[in-house]
Amino acid sequence: MLEYDLSNLEMLMRKPRDFDTELKALGHKARDLKSRKVQQLGELVIATGADTLTADELAGALIVLAETKDTKKMEAWARRGVAFFQNRPRRNAKASERDHDSAQTQPGGTQTPSGNTGPA
Repeated sequence: MLEYDLSNLEMLMRKPRDFDTELKALGHKARDLKSRKVQQLGELVIATGADTLTADELAGALIVLAETKDTKKMEAWARRGVAFFQNRPRRNAKASERDHDSAQTQPGGTQTPSGNTGPA
């Protein structure tokens, strides 16, 4: 009877977790997500035509945007952003295709969003 109990106990015991491997996998996933975020931000800069600005001009504009506390301005910028994304042609691709072809989803050249009359 004792042998039976020991074999059941061994079967019920969980395999110890390999924390090093799990931590390494999470590190890879975090790097992949950060890389994807950087790529998408670059694609957004190109799609909006902001790639024609110098790095200093773009950085300065982004700093002003980040420091702005005026909710009316922020709401106006948000509405303009929504309109920009709604007016852009979308690809009708499956999610798995979008992941593989993400670099091709953006136009190759620069484009100016319609209705852009200057800063908001």
